[in-house]
Amino acid sequence: MRNKKIALITGISGQDGSFLSELLLKKGYEVHGIIRRSSSFNTSKIDHIFDKLELNYGDLTDSTSIDTIIQKIKPDEIYHLGAQSHVKVSFDIPKYTSDVNSFGTLYLLESMKKHVPNAKFYNASSSELFGKVQETPQNENTPFYPISPYGVSKIHSYWMTKTYRQSYNLFATNGILFNHESERRGGTFVTKKVISKLIDMIVYHGNVEPLLIGNLEAKRDWGYTPEYVEGMWKMLQHSEPDDFVLATGETHSVRELIEEACKQLNLNLEWYGKGKSEIGICTNLGISRKTIVKVNPIYFRPNEINSLLGDPSKAKKLLNWEAKIKFKELIEIMIKNEFNK
Repeated sequence: MRNKKIALITGISGQDGSFLSELLLKKGYEVHGIIRRSSSFNTSKIDHIFDKLELNYGDLTDSTSIDTIIQKIKPDEIYHLGAQSHVKVSFDIPKYTSDVNSFGTLYLLESMKKHVPNAKFYNASSSELFGKVQETPQNENTPFYPISPYGVSKIHSYWMTKTYRQSYNLFATNGILFNHESERRGGTFVTKKVISKLIDMIVYHGNVEPLLIGNLEAKRDWGYTPEYVEGMWKMLQHSEPDDFVLATGETHSVRELIEEACKQLNLNLEWYGKGKSEIGICTNLGISRKTIVKVNPIYFRPNEINSLLGDPSKAKKLLNWEAKIKFKELIEIMIKNEFNK
């Protein structure tokens, strides 16, 4: 008889994995994670709880390592968060993106079916499934239309999870999470990139290169990660496996993100030009007007999603889950943390 529930997390060293690990530890779980063997340490987001975790070397592209880990620890709950998760990068490395995101899910489900068929499985799906959106807002019944290798790979992962649920009666759930950010977000993601660069502008009195940005008009539904990982946990505590959208129900553009961050940082921002030539100038940084934002086409995606807006009504009704931290407060949290660093 086990004293504790055992959870296995793929992607444990990432933003979502670190917050989920904290949550599960507080709830009394024994928490295991899968990390790739590397010549350099990549565990900075979980260093503060490192001694409380059980880490296993494995790779989502290697079915043997996945099978060995699951057979050894026999988890009660599996949280599959690991992925090549950068959409722009997925156009550059589509095969690797597909190998990790598509087949990693398959290997986990197959091993679960073989070794722990009574366990519960959470698959981190994505709002990128909706791609060229067919309706607004998007909910669990909205048709999918992915337009990136990342989105397509996540379609495979979504349907594989659903297929194993229906075919083998596994407790396998898809969480279709819209963009969720935090102070632990990686520097290549737009929220962290914008805030870090603007704070550098202040700290170094404008003596840094401008923020280079892609599509200013792209709109996303941005929430706060700690609330979203609680939603993941709630999905596996539900009476039966199902698929759920987690979102704030608000959408904001990248332009709004920059403007709100500037407002909170007391930077006076003025826009000039249009399209690929547009720039943002700050009028109160140092003694001269300083260009702090430049549009750079190198950051445009080959195929761009213009607007995502989630409808979390089902999660609110069945899971009692609701996003409380919205756009402005999210930016405030990230700014405060960046200044503290």
